[in-house]
Amino acid sequence: MSTSSRRPHDLMQLLTRAERLAARRLQAVLEEEGCSVEAWRVLALLSDGSGHHMTAVAEAAFLPAPSLTKLVDHLVDQNLVHRRVDHLDRRRILAHLTPRGREYWRRVDRAVRADWPSLGDGDEELLRALLERLAATLDRKASRV
Repeated sequence: MSTSSRRPHDLMQLLTRAERLAARRLQAVLEEEGCSVEAWRVLALLSDGSGHHMTAVAEAAFLPAPSLTKLVDHLVDQNLVHRRVDHLDRRRILAHLTPRGREYWRRVDRAVRADWPSLGDGDEELLRALLERLAATLDRKASRV
């Protein structure tokens, strides 16, 4: 194994740079649509139409529960999201997109996709697979600590 492959600092630098550049690009598109990155993450999750528990929404948005509650309240006020009691567990709440939320999501998603650069030739799938493998490896190591 080469020395360079065991330098976490170099990998962290690359990951951080890529994340910040991607977030800046995404944020610029979302601002034109009046959407925050966190709201975009919530809408993306809810766009599958399944309805999701607030815990899953918080994880997808990378937000602590109090911040998520404020964000979802704002999305409810905008008539983009509604909450329903889970018919399988009446103690839990499911979040869903409203019809207006679905239309808004489609518009925002089109804008993001139109601006997002293509890596081409299967590189996006390769990058996704490598990042998923890295996340799984880090997650396994973290759970052992």
